[in-house]
Amino acid sequence: MHILASLAALAVFGQPVLAQYQIWDIWQTTWDRTKLYTSLQPSSPINFGAPGAAASADIVINESQTFQTILGMGGSLTDSSALTLNNLKSKNPGNYNALLHTLFDPTDGAQAAGLTIVRVPIGASDFSANDYSLDDTSGDTSMSKFSISNTPSYVFSVLKDIQAINPYLRVIINPWSPPGWMKSSGTMNGGSLNTGFTSQYANYLLKAIQGFQNQGIKVYAISVQNEPENSNGTYPTCSMPVSIMAQIGNALRSLMNNNGLSGVKLLGYDHNWNDAGGYPVQLMQQAGNAFDGVQFHCYAGSVSSQDTFHDQFPDKAIYFTECSGTYGSDWWSDIKWYMDNLFIGSFEHNAQTALMWNIALDGNGNPKLPGTNSCDSPGCRPIATVNSDGSYSLNQEFYSMAQASRAILPRDVNGPFGQRIGVTVNGSLNWALRVGAYVTGRVSSTDWLRYSIVVLNWDDSSSTTWNPQPVTATIEFKGTQATYTFPVGVTTLWWYAPPS
Repeated sequence: MHILASLAALAVFGQPVLAQYQIWDIWQTTWDRTKLYTSLQPSSPINFGAPGAAASADIVINESQTFQTILGMGGSLTDSSALTLNNLKSKNPGNYNALLHTLFDPTDGAQAAGLTIVRVPIGASDFSANDYSLDDTSGDTSMSKFSISNTPSYVFSVLKDIQAINPYLRVIINPWSPPGWMKSSGTMNGGSLNTGFTSQYANYLLKAIQGFQNQGIKVYAISVQNEPENSNGTYPTCSMPVSIMAQIGNALRSLMNNNGLSGVKLLGYDHNWNDAGGYPVQLMQQAGNAFDGVQFHCYAGSVSSQDTFHDQFPDKAIYFTECSGTYGSDWWSDIKWYMDNLFIGSFEHNAQTALMWNIALDGNGNPKLPGTNSCDSPGCRPIATVNSDGSYSLNQEFYSMAQASRAILPRDVNGPFGQRIGVTVNGSLNWALRVGAYVTGRVSSTDWLRYSIVVLNWDDSSSTTWNPQPVTATIEFKGTQATYTFPVGVTTLWWYAPPS
């Protein structure tokens, strides 16, 4: 890594010194896969110099305009993902260790994505071997039969291995359904919570937090119900009106505060963009003091709808927590969509995280809950595909997330994560580039800040005659200008500058 350590190049009388800012670090994934999250390591730097004519795509960084801190990328460690990884550990320990490091190692400069958020179901989901909750004893309102050990042991084993690799790991736990005996359907599959069990369900969720912590897993956040507007009779789901989630949230927040868990975030909604102005807004109106924020999924609506919520509750956090691709779709088209909507787009619309669905599955999107119609053929594609022979491959979800994650990970050990800053693209080719910009603070107040941009060049004429075109862009920063040619693909690059 190359860092400008000398202060001799500092601005004089408030004016930038030419070439004081230099780009040494570039990571790239191209449409044709000739580069796959490749560190280019140029032999000489790209210098910021005196401003000249702006290119047809002119990236203008506004470092004085700051927004939310980005907490990272990640995915869900479902029972199926944990089983898949645990089987890999048994079959090929070396590949297991290599895959976990490739996914989760946050070391600055490592050839790894540094995923920092893992979402774990409480009880069964559509990616479990069977239906189960953490208390399946009917009528056990005192929760005396509650047992975190109902969770397969390999979930905690794999989670601890991930935790050992990434000290920044944040774990979000959330239920796909209350225990079946608490529900109108009498089963975890479909139906709704009987309203007489709201306080007992809040206690169940408290015990889930405590159970994870007793297993050595620090819980960052918990949500009340995954996809509360979805009831499906083929896998654990639960329809939950806003008023019921609000009641549970108020009760759970009080229980958490009274049991030394006031630092655990309480999140709500956990469903699609299309109702961003409805359910989550009403939830904050009814129980805003209980909830720290809301979660969104990608399966209906538009990412811009996150602003509908943010505009009304700007102090509440937004977490984007689920999206899944399917096997057989086009690699490059997927990456364009992911960058536009999730790994640049969701952050533009105030999210602090961006997660995909399963971390690991096999090449058919299995194993799944027997009988579920969720993720039907050709199957949901995970971040990593693990094969029965002990090999694995990384999918387009990985490369998209890795490019974005590289821009926001801490520069220093235990240093701050990146913060989104202002950026615009001007010129006649402004449509060709999608850009996210970030600044990463330092542990020492005298160290230079790191400024990163994540750039999607999607000038490929894919809707007419395929013709991928590199775009030469100017980058404007603090009165200086650099030039770089972005190939069709995703490029992450950064430079350092002194604190203002």
